[in-house]
Amino acid sequence: MDLEAVCKRSALHAKPRGLILQYGTAGFRTNAQHLDHIMFRMGLLAVLRSKQTRSTIGVMVTASHNPEEDNGVKLVDPLGEMLAPSWEEHATCLASAEEQDVPQVLAAIVEKEAVDLTQTAFIVIARDTRPSSEKLSQSVIDGVTVLGGQFHDYGLLTTPQLHYMVYCRNSGGRYGQATVEGYCQKLSKAFVDLTNQVSCSGDVKRSVKVDCANGIGALKLREMEHYFSRGLSVLLFNDGTEGRLNHLCGADFVKSQQKPPQGMEMKSGERCCSFDGDADRIVYYYCDADGHFHLIDGDKIATLISSFLKELLLEIGESLNLGVVQTAYANGSSTRYLEEVMKVPVYCTKTGVKHLHHKAQEFDIGVYFEANGHGTALFSEAVEVKIKRLAQELDDGKGKAARMLASIIDLFNQVADRRVISTTDAERQAVTPPGLQEAINDLVKKYTLARAFVRPSGTEDIVRVYAEANSQESADRLAYEVSLLVFQLAGGIGERPQPTF
Repeated sequence: MDLEAVCKRSALHAKPRGLILQYGTAGFRTNAQHLDHIMFRMGLLAVLRSKQTRSTIGVMVTASHNPEEDNGVKLVDPLGEMLAPSWEEHATCLASAEEQDVPQVLAAIVEKEAVDLTQTAFIVIARDTRPSSEKLSQSVIDGVTVLGGQFHDYGLLTTPQLHYMVYCRNSGGRYGQATVEGYCQKLSKAFVDLTNQVSCSGDVKRSVKVDCANGIGALKLREMEHYFSRGLSVLLFNDGTEGRLNHLCGADFVKSQQKPPQGMEMKSGERCCSFDGDADRIVYYYCDADGHFHLIDGDKIATLISSFLKELLLEIGESLNLGVVQTAYANGSSTRYLEEVMKVPVYCTKTGVKHLHHKAQEFDIGVYFEANGHGTALFSEAVEVKIKRLAQELDDGKGKAARMLASIIDLFNQVADRRVISTTDAERQAVTPPGLQEAINDLVKKYTLARAFVRPSGTEDIVRVYAEANSQESADRLAYEVSLLVFQLAGGIGERPQPTF
């Protein structure tokens, strides 16, 4: 490892003195102008991780649902998973090191992780469509090459596509071809094979309106569309030709505002969905005959899938261990429905897909979705072929799945941002400041089917306040009251929280 060369190159990507950033639930995220040194150093770290694991490592340049002026980066481990927690600590330490300390930090990582520097390193890189992403990707490449790593720059990809590329390369091609064409063929074939076995409720051709958040999803969906065009008509909205990334559109907007994105008109019965900026979230929604908006978010998706799978296991006589994994942000009514009505065990983890995924792997069948639309189901081949029944029930709107959706009451939630707070119990209980959690508990008792908690964001330098209750008015009022507590007890600055009701 030529530390002298690293120092010279690092000086071209100098860190602003005193700037400290934390590797959060999905990597580093902040305003793009503060990220050049972060990108360079993550290129360095990716090379060390690749040498240690003797595998291809991925680097994704994106800030997902954040505003367009932000950007971020995350590393992808050999199996297409999030970076190992111990290496997240290395990432934070390396990113925060002052310029003169970078060589020592690198050497310490090599020693602690027993990195064999004679091993080759291969890194795959991709980016979203933010104006800053191409330049920042070049900074990653600079970090990779100065340590002698080899790389392949895929250019514009969705985040799931990069995870796929990493896994394909490390599986020796057994999982699929590590190309955009390979990705499109694999997923579209699965979709076409499934839908060919399902009745279409009289429709000659299915259609769906897709809000692409003015992000990478529009570009990649267009590339993929012709693979399944005979079975599905896709109408794109917020496709990046007008409007700003994630502004008044996207999965996060639809989920938090409980309404359609800007620029999409909805008619009764139309199928609609929204991606986020890097297309790793999806939520579905529709309007009923009375014009009322209905959101099928991650909580409801998980409820539908897991409930169906439990019934299916009973039918086929399989005694497999089924578990649903949620976070503190899960709608309380979905948790109660799963536990009390469907008798499906539910487990809670800290916020972030990496925590849910690891927990889900403990079960024969693990279902995990965050309310925001991140998620999947991990299940055995014995039940995979019969999942088509779920699609049929969802499609005709008359089966058990449709009736189940009607029985789950939406508990509204509202999020506010305030000062730093520490938590425990999967982020559902505030540890500091003293007295805050007790005061929150007293407020919650005033409302029906209510709960509230506060936690530091894993993707932004803020603290979030969450509240839910059995009506929008009650949820708004509880959120406001908890926000006041945070302001008063956690050293709030600036204007006091204002009511939104």
